[in-house]
Amino acid sequence: MTSPAPAAWNPRLALLVAATYFMEFLDGTALATALPAIGADFGVPPADVNVAMTAYLVAVAMGIPFSSWLAERFGPRPVFTSAILVFTLASLACALSPGLAALTAFRAVQGFGGAMMVPVGSLVVLRGTPKGELLKATAFLVWPGLLAPVLAPLVGGALTQYLSWHWIFLVNLPLGAAALVAALRLVPAGGADAGRRLDWPGLGLTTLGVAAVVVGLELLSEGRPAGWAAATLALGLAGLAAAVAWMRRAPRPLFDFSVLRVRTFRATQTGGFVYRLTIQAVPFLLPLLFQDGFGWDPVHSGLLVAAVFVGNIGVKPATTPLIRRFGFKPVLVTAAAASAATFAACALLAPETSEALIALLLVASGAFRSIGFSAYMNVQYADVSAEQLPSANAIANTLVQLAAALGVAVGALLIRAGAAWLPEAAGHAAALPYRFAFAAIAVLMLASVADSALLPRHAGTEVSGRRR
Repeated sequence: MTSPAPAAWNPRLALLVAATYFMEFLDGTALATALPAIGADFGVPPADVNVAMTAYLVAVAMGIPFSSWLAERFGPRPVFTSAILVFTLASLACALSPGLAALTAFRAVQGFGGAMMVPVGSLVVLRGTPKGELLKATAFLVWPGLLAPVLAPLVGGALTQYLSWHWIFLVNLPLGAAALVAALRLVPAGGADAGRRLDWPGLGLTTLGVAAVVVGLELLSEGRPAGWAAATLALGLAGLAAAVAWMRRAPRPLFDFSVLRVRTFRATQTGGFVYRLTIQAVPFLLPLLFQDGFGWDPVHSGLLVAAVFVGNIGVKPATTPLIRRFGFKPVLVTAAAASAATFAACALLAPETSEALIALLLVASGAFRSIGFSAYMNVQYADVSAEQLPSANAIANTLVQLAAALGVAVGALLIRAGAAWLPEAAGHAAALPYRFAFAAIAVLMLASVADSALLPRHAGTEVSGRRR
């Protein structure tokens, strides 16, 4: 399929795609706050309701590879608009679910809609944006991934407490309707390749691998028997390895892995993967540290966690000028190193620490989180050709979903490791496992620092606009 040459980018289209991304991301995480209420309504333990969240994650991860082919075969516009419709109608079905089995099934359908909605929408924006305008376009696409994990607990908790858990899904109805109308007006037609064949073996192996990895990570994060989790993860990794082996020799592969030869793109899928994993763990760890470790109430905890949101938003106007002034490599190295330092500082917090100091630390953490996330999003497509873009987009979005799942799973595992290894006689024993987890993710973030330090000096210059 021949891609159209990029024209002037459309801010309204980018904002529409960002809004659907935010809707999908928020809905995927807000449900965690409503598990007790849903369990009470359905007469099941709250822990059992987690199967609905797992079904959503698995459907999203499985659907992304398929969405790449759908967009090429039928064109982005019909796929994107259909995805919004599926997501919205599935949201209504979730709200009307009479029991856990129905909720789980409709969550899977909703996840499949989200899997088509986000990567196809971002592909539309990227294809229509010249490299010199990519910083502006990506600024719109970045904010949902930064804000949704922080806002989801607050939004989900408020809807559940003051209305009911059903409203977590019902709010999607007017949002989805508005997005559908906007998509029909803004998303350009065309771009279909009627001769594009589906790589069935590649799709099957990729779907099996991704699904098994996500399920294995969920089993680990839930504290299920380690043997089952390890076996599921091993199956997933074997499936992914087989998928890569197949697609390297297939005449029309599902993904073109030659895009990984592009150094800037590869860095965003290695060091960038570690970066996303660690920053996804932070919104999971902070409320637990404050509530379980320090004994604070949810409101007290939520107000302090909101400082991360303040840092995310406050630094946004400065992110693009920083990248243009210094280039991608220095910004990525500094953001990852500073993020590691803030995580290490979180490991030193205690209940008696000044709340003003904690808020300042979390504002700084949110700011560096935002800078690094934005820089990775911008540089990953800097040197990718138009022909490689569909594969690059699908690979990147799949790994984003895995990083989100792995961030929570790794955070949960580190908490358990800290509880098992650290002596309870030490001061503030309740907070020790969470301190250990923060220290561990600070060390893990150093892998991202090292990977970024190996980038070429002028990586992504065409996008950053920085003079050599």
